[in-house]
Amino acid sequence: MRVTKLGHACIRLEHDGHVIVIDPGGFTEREAVDGATAVLITHEHGDHLDLGHLAATDAPVFTVEGVAAQIRVGAPAVAERTTVVAPGESFDVGLPARAVGERHAVIHESIPVPSNSGYVVSAGGTTLFHPGDSFELPGEDVDLFCLPVSAPWTKLAEVMEHAKAVGAPRTLAVHDRILSEVGLALTDDRVAAYLEGIGDYVRLPDGAEL
Repeated sequence: MRVTKLGHACIRLEHDGHVIVIDPGGFTEREAVDGATAVLITHEHGDHLDLGHLAATDAPVFTVEGVAAQIRVGAPAVAERTTVVAPGESFDVGLPARAVGERHAVIHESIPVPSNSGYVVSAGGTTLFHPGDSFELPGEDVDLFCLPVSAPWTKLAEVMEHAKAVGAPRTLAVHDRILSEVGLALTDDRVAAYLEGIGDYVRLPDGAEL
């Protein structure tokens, strides 16, 4: 499994000719979907969903109903190749995948809480978990956890506890465009220290691979 971090919350997973792209949103360059064989969208917020990116590829899209509704209105051609997945559902994206969770983490009581599905994807004996914008747990041991490290819905203590609860041998920082480099350095230091003895923590620049 080759994993590339591509802007904010986007992950590109490549294995045996399959190219799975998760959350190529508005903070991610369109090149993220080049050659994609499947695209997974966790929820409808613009930093995770960009209809122009989805229209730029002919790959099938897998997502929640809230996203599918936006696609039907804003990109009807994409709707024809969009599949809605249910919480806990296992499905085939060329690689085995499973939907995890139902709701976005609460930002504020005044803000509606949309649907959110994390995804577990397995390839070559390695399992990756991307939770979207949630504190959901994968429900199984995973090899690589994509940890949201900055967001309006979280704080550093919760980031640390989420990483520890998943307990993956490798944790990759995502959702990192909210903080400055100074703030991210603090987050990196604290999360890495908290995970000592559990697994490795890494934050990659855009375009870098694991």
